[in-house]
Amino acid sequence: MKRAKLFTSAKGVEKMMRQQDGLLFDQTEGRGDRQLNIYPERCYQEILGFGAAFTETSAYNYAKMSSKGKEKVIEALFDKEKGLGLNYCRTHIHSCDFALNRYTYVREQDEKLESFSISRDQKYIIPFIKAAQNTAEGLELFASPWTPPSWMKDNNEMIHGGRLLEAYYQSWADYMVRYVTEYAKEGIRFSGISVQNEAMAFQTWESCQYTAEEEAVFVHKYLWPALRKAGFDDIGIMVWDHNRERVYDRARDSFAVPGAREDIWGVAYHWYSGDHYAALDMVHEAFPEKALILSEISLGGQRGETAQGAHSSFIGLEIWVNELIENFNHHMNAFVAWNMIVDENGGPYHDRPGGCKAPIVADDQMDTFILEPIYYAIAHFSRFIKRGAVRLGTSVFKEEVKMAAFQNPDGEIVSVILNRTDRVQEVWVRLEGRYMKLMLPGDSVTTCVITEE
Repeated sequence: MKRAKLFTSAKGVEKMMRQQDGLLFDQTEGRGDRQLNIYPERCYQEILGFGAAFTETSAYNYAKMSSKGKEKVIEALFDKEKGLGLNYCRTHIHSCDFALNRYTYVREQDEKLESFSISRDQKYIIPFIKAAQNTAEGLELFASPWTPPSWMKDNNEMIHGGRLLEAYYQSWADYMVRYVTEYAKEGIRFSGISVQNEAMAFQTWESCQYTAEEEAVFVHKYLWPALRKAGFDDIGIMVWDHNRERVYDRARDSFAVPGAREDIWGVAYHWYSGDHYAALDMVHEAFPEKALILSEISLGGQRGETAQGAHSSFIGLEIWVNELIENFNHHMNAFVAWNMIVDENGGPYHDRPGGCKAPIVADDQMDTFILEPIYYAIAHFSRFIKRGAVRLGTSVFKEEVKMAAFQNPDGEIVSVILNRTDRVQEVWVRLEGRYMKLMLPGDSVTTCVITEE
């Protein structure tokens, strides 16, 4: 007999992830028109983990807290039992828009990288990562650049898009390899690196543009050989790192460059341009060996989130849970949120009109922080789904009630169910011929952890 523990968060209910124990799959009949099916024999992608970004913004907000406050933040983000258990995280190669200001690691025109120094990162980012390493189980990291230094680009700016000059392809590849080398000296190793954050973006902050072919050539002729020569052939290279609406086009065109498919490990993507979940299916079907990484998701008023400022609402939680379910059901291997911690203004940030929301909002004046609704959106998955889990086949009776299911390496089954209606929904979860009846509150998310009795 299978037994389930439930963890439920609902709109208007103060306590998130309210626990209910002991429900049984003990019925042989259920309502066919209210059925949620889980098929353990249908196994799909492996889950690599859950994470968020070690931005300088997040690290700066962390650094301003007391020792006790820092301990609580680390527990909330990285402890698997009491927190999110984040284990697959991102950071940026020199500055991004969520850094205190623009910076690079070298002086102007230093093509030989003789002035290269990560001393800026040693102030905030590296101490934050090291604190996380002490708590997180098997923390993996990948790094993304927002732009090369201005002197390597055709517009001579770190901002406003522009392109990497071909004359500096090798210097920029060496720069990226020098970055992972210096971090390795700090005891921080990377499992992945992307060529460029938002490779089609023209932004008022740090940005640079590549075609799909340019990314592939850069990887095949410059970055991958430089990583391999430096002994970092265990680092997986990702392309695109931009919105889902062109993820298939970009993967198709990058992998068409001779030699590139062998050298590129995966495809990273963001969520800012609409659903386009079918595009993920097309990437997986065409290139089944490639990882699909949702490398950035953030709220700043998008997709119906009406809350202003740094704080999110329960609508934001529902938006993120829906995003997680849909992406997993379309072959995503890992989920990575943007900033871990922002201040009450959604920052600090630079060169942009406003901040964003994050799982944690910190108040350094009071040495306190708030776990936001979107924090619990992640928790409903990350606290229960273990690295190495596989997604299972599922089907649902209507789109307003969504579900994704997973099997952990120890055989435990985890399902996450979202009720996006404002009404209580009676559902019958069916697993291996047995049923469990659930009453889902309106506007709620429920995680079911299913084990053998």
